[in-house]
Amino acid sequence: MPTLVLIRHGQSAWNLENRFTGWWDVDVTEKGAEEARAAGRLMRDKGLDFDCCFTSVQTRAIKTLNLALEEMGRLWLPVEKDWHLNERHYGGLTGLNKAETAAKHGDEQVHIWRRSFDIPPPPLDAGSEFDLSKDRRYAGIAIPATESLKDTIARVLPYWEGRIAPELKSGKRVVISAHGNSLRALVKHLSNIPDDEITSLEIPTGQPIVYQLDEALNATDRYYLNER
Repeated sequence: MPTLVLIRHGQSAWNLENRFTGWWDVDVTEKGAEEARAAGRLMRDKGLDFDCCFTSVQTRAIKTLNLALEEMGRLWLPVEKDWHLNERHYGGLTGLNKAETAAKHGDEQVHIWRRSFDIPPPPLDAGSEFDLSKDRRYAGIAIPATESLKDTIARVLPYWEGRIAPELKSGKRVVISAHGNSLRALVKHLSNIPDDEITSLEIPTGQPIVYQLDEALNATDRYYLNER
C-alpha cells in the first residue's frame, strides 16, 4: 500500500510574532528548525523512507523538508517545488498582527476571514509592500490578491491529481512539506472531511502525519507519527 507523509513546516518567524503570513516568504525560527530536525529523526527511527518529495516554493517549507531529510540521510532524494502547494494567500491581512487585527475589525470578523470555508480576507492592495508580482518565483503566474480555503483547495487538488497521485499509484513513497491550509486541502480530500469541519482542523508544525492508502488512494489509516 502506498505511504504518504504530510509535514507542516516548523515554526516560522511570523508564527512566533502572531502575524498573517500567507504567500510572504519568511524563514523558520530556531525552534522551527529543530521541529524539522526532530521530524526527520522520528521518521528515520520509525523506519520511514521515501522515493520522492514535494514542497511549495516558500522558504519555511523547503527548509523544513531539507532539515528533515538531512536527519534521515536522504538529502539526495528528488524534490519538486511548486507554488500550488503554497500557503493560502491572506490578501490584505498579510503582515498584520492577528491580535491587533481583531482589535481593529472585531473578533467575529477576523474569525470569519480566518476560519470560514469560502469567504476570503480583503484583497491585497496593488503596490503593497507585500506585492509579489516582481518575484521571479511567480513569473507568468496569476498571483491571487486573496484566497479562501475553498480557493486554496481549488489550486492544490489539480496539482495533487496531476503530479503527486500518479507517483503514489506507481508505488512510490511520498513526503510533502507544506503549510497549514495547503495541507488542510489534502487532508480534506483524503479523509473526506466536510466543508464545515475542515476549517477547525488544526495541523501542528513539524509533526509528520502518516497516511496509509489503498490502490485507489483512499485512506485506510491516518495518524500522527509521534502517537504510534
